[in-house]
Amino acid sequence: MDAYERIDRAIDAASSDLRALSLDIHSHPELNFEEVHAHQVLTDYLDSQGFEVVRGAYAMPTAFRAVAGSGGPVVAIISEYDALPGIGHACGHNLIAIAGVGAAVGLRAGLEGVPGRLVLLGSPAEEGGAGKQILIEQGAFDGLDAALMAHPSPMDNATPKVQALQQLEVEYFGRNAHAAAMPWNGLNALDALVLSYNAISVLRQQMRPTDRVHGVFTHAGLKPNIIPDYTRAEYYVRSANMAELATLKQQVQACFEAAAMATGCRVEVNWVGRPYTDLISNGPLAERYCAHMAELGHPVGSYSWFGASTDMGNVSYVLPTIHPMFAIPCDPMNANHTAPFTEAAATEEAHERTVRVAKAMARAAYDLLSNSTLLAEVKADFARQVPNAGDPLRA
Repeated sequence: MDAYERIDRAIDAASSDLRALSLDIHSHPELNFEEVHAHQVLTDYLDSQGFEVVRGAYAMPTAFRAVAGSGGPVVAIISEYDALPGIGHACGHNLIAIAGVGAAVGLRAGLEGVPGRLVLLGSPAEEGGAGKQILIEQGAFDGLDAALMAHPSPMDNATPKVQALQQLEVEYFGRNAHAAAMPWNGLNALDALVLSYNAISVLRQQMRPTDRVHGVFTHAGLKPNIIPDYTRAEYYVRSANMAELATLKQQVQACFEAAAMATGCRVEVNWVGRPYTDLISNGPLAERYCAHMAELGHPVGSYSWFGASTDMGNVSYVLPTIHPMFAIPCDPMNANHTAPFTEAAATEEAHERTVRVAKAMARAAYDLLSNSTLLAEVKADFARQVPNAGDPLRA
């Protein structure tokens, strides 16, 4: 039996366990850094399978590290498992979790008698918390040779182009007044917030096609007859890369400041959290993934744009990385971050497609660990695309 057969058989043997894990995580959605249940069931399973497991790894209580193999190069496989507020696993992170675990189980079987190690990293807080950037800062990727993760979506895309992202919170401070009796005594913080929203809407005419700005009001006043003295909103600002993001941030900042000047309110703009970078897909590693998907009966291609962000982009600036998207059955009009996608992420067919992706990732990782020529090509492609490799957010 060759290595690919060992990989496939090991993943098939684990399929029912993986399905149970996926549904368990799906039925217990947990937000950023709160993935206590998912962390527990995943690490319990990995421990039962003989992996060397570290729980609460890298200064994050819901991160983990599971290791197998010895000697040789080292490859990272990534699992995510956080959910979204209100709509649960509407990005299918329950499937990402088991794709990573399944690939690790398969790769360990494939490595019998072959030098090489795998590190399965449990990564919290992808949905806004930049968990992988924290992993980078904590040294989780030090000494590793490559990283692989796969993400469900309405379509297959071996090398998605995702956007750099920065979050912000904006607050306006005005002055209360009776809205009917003496409105002239007020400074309307809601007017300021609405004006800034409209200014950003006008700015969109001059934005690049790869730019995105979108936000929600989180505090807009108390009663109609009280001129609001305080309002607040949260925004995501995205661009094709970090340089273009810096320009767009200046333009958005100007919209907020102009609204404050026009209304007489005071504004505070807080660019919060760690930025997400754009994603740099490693060509030779993506080619191996595509070759194995074709051998498994499901050819995939590459498309130039996918309008979203992931902290896996940050990892791609540190070491060779792939982050393919894989299609699960869903209406493209109700894709990621919608309630119908939550339902799709729990279907049997979505599970079957995730198992196939786990096999392709494990096979590609095996190729990397067992073929020194491929490893050299992967590293050369990374050096070409990321000539100044390292933590993209560290000066």
